[in-house]
Amino acid sequence: MKNINKKLYIIFFMLCGFFFLLTANSASASSISKNGQLQVKGSQIVNKNGKPFVIKGVSTHGLSWYPQYVQKKAFQSLKKRGVNTIRLAMYTEEYNGYCNSGKENQKNLEALIDKGVNAATSLGMYVIIDWHILSDGNPLTHKKEAKTFFKKIAKKYNGHKNVLFEICNEPNGGEGSWKNIRSYAKTIISTIRSVNKKAIIIVGTPTWSQDVDQAAANPLNGKNIAYAFHFYASTHKQDLRNKLENAVKQGLPVIVTEFGLSEASGNGTVDTKEANKWNTLMNRYKLGRVCWNLSNKDESSSLIKASCNKTSGWKMDDFTKAGKWLFKSYK
Repeated sequence: MKNINKKLYIIFFMLCGFFFLLTANSASASSISKNGQLQVKGSQIVNKNGKPFVIKGVSTHGLSWYPQYVQKKAFQSLKKRGVNTIRLAMYTEEYNGYCNSGKENQKNLEALIDKGVNAATSLGMYVIIDWHILSDGNPLTHKKEAKTFFKKIAKKYNGHKNVLFEICNEPNGGEGSWKNIRSYAKTIISTIRSVNKKAIIIVGTPTWSQDVDQAAANPLNGKNIAYAFHFYASTHKQDLRNKLENAVKQGLPVIVTEFGLSEASGNGTVDTKEANKWNTLMNRYKLGRVCWNLSNKDESSSLIKASCNKTSGWKMDDFTKAGKWLFKSYK
């Protein structure tokens, strides 16, 4: 009789474990299964039912520089802290960039993107594939390479409901004008739409994606197009908040695809007071936001302390001042 009871207990606990795993797997896919393909509706990013969806994201640092964080366990650890979106930042011209390092490194970067997309998808998270121009401030500089790249990945991820495309991170300098961005964007949007009709396409704006007023005055035609806005709280204050708010009030769909609490350099003072003001504004208009950056680089915009070598399973003490603020705000 005792043996029978023992067996029943074992079966009972095995069934409990099975249902726990089933529930966990269901929960991990909940964001995509619940919200589906994101869309642009007016000035809002909405889910499949037309209800506002707030992207709460974290951006990788350059994929070539910190590839160790592009993996499922890392993303899972972020998801537990309220993150629903991963931005894969692929530099174009910096060290080991996509456009200046040869075919072999291009394959390596594409493999990292694939690894990141698959990891995010398996966890029910959204993912932004970011063509991260910076020193090449004019997006037209590498239009040919961008066209080839986006044609390939738009086709590859056409069946994914969770992939968004950011086609020019931070246009800047005299040639990073709205005129040049608009010309570039028309070509790349057309290229993506030839194989992928629905994914949201995010277009950068002049002056390191700050001049959303210029986009609001002369937006692009087409569906599911949004515009990038970037800020760093220790440098950018009320005047830039006013610019963002005015653009949104004019009906421009904006996603804050990169922000930090540090100075614009990515280093220096962490200003939580200004970050709170930015957070209030983003929450007021239900703006999606993605924080820079997922690395342990020894600078103040990093979310992980330089002394922490863990690539997942972080505790709150493993995060920098910026990281602690971010995950508190996301939860």
